[in-house]
Amino acid sequence: MPAPIALFVYNRLEHTKKTIDSLRDNYLAECSELHIFSDGPRNDSIEDESRVCKLRKYIHSIQGFKIVHIYESRSNLGLATSIISGVTDIVNRYGSVIVIEDDLITSKYFLTFMNEGLGYYAKDDRVISIHGYVYPCKESLPPSFFLKGADCWGWATWKRGWNLFEADGTKLLNEITAKNLKEEFNFGNSYDYVGMLERQIAGKINSWAIRWYASAFIKNKLTLYPGKTLVQNIGFDGSGTHCANIETYFDNLHQDKLNIETEVKPSKLAFRAFQNYFIRTNSDFFKLHLSIFDKMKHKILNFFHNNN
Repeated sequence: MPAPIALFVYNRLEHTKKTIDSLRDNYLAECSELHIFSDGPRNDSIEDESRVCKLRKYIHSIQGFKIVHIYESRSNLGLATSIISGVTDIVNRYGSVIVIEDDLITSKYFLTFMNEGLGYYAKDDRVISIHGYVYPCKESLPPSFFLKGADCWGWATWKRGWNLFEADGTKLLNEITAKNLKEEFNFGNSYDYVGMLERQIAGKINSWAIRWYASAFIKNKLTLYPGKTLVQNIGFDGSGTHCANIETYFDNLHQDKLNIETEVKPSKLAFRAFQNYFIRTNSDFFKLHLSIFDKMKHKILNFFHNNN
């Protein structure tokens, strides 16, 4: 039996339609159970309530799956609470889950990759999840590979994996700091994941994903990635949570089957490719660290100059 699919939606009707259309085109869609978690409107807004109502009318018409279960929240839980509670509910009942949000378009082999990965690595405690998206790296990647941590754009896990999720960001940050893991957590200081976790702790963002990544990272767990992306994010038009109007994450979907069997250890090649991608697309963060390095270099040179 394919793993159940958990789809999280809010008020973006057109995005959700595209997500459903691509998911329905997957080879395993007809024999998969689809669980749709619909978040409620914010602050009694008439406009927001209208958009949520239109979306809910649509999701009740969805066909093409083995069965569709719909869960409608009366209040606005927010994306983080909705995903955490929904994933917990599904893994507790079914033992595994495939997670999709309402702004992700999937390849027709996405469900195949997720289910084969879930089956093959089910009893391997080193593996915490399967992921469907990879960044558009310039380097050639292996057909599939592992990296330390976890990710959030089209993914799957088991109950044993989700049980490791730690909701307390402060605990996670303290452990990363105590173990001197900040540089590695930041992909060799190429992306400010620590800063993201700090903003989550401060309440500036409500991210479940940074806590999922940190939870897996601290436990030295691995996530399986495809060598070519099976997911595309269409939410970077300002309509989504924490989204800007950017297109750096777009890439062509891979429409062929990928092998899920690979050596269960972090890929150094993929790590460097991700690191290079982050450097290219997060130049401000990279320039900041170059600036710090330059200041340290000048202090060291001045020290030796003044003492020789």
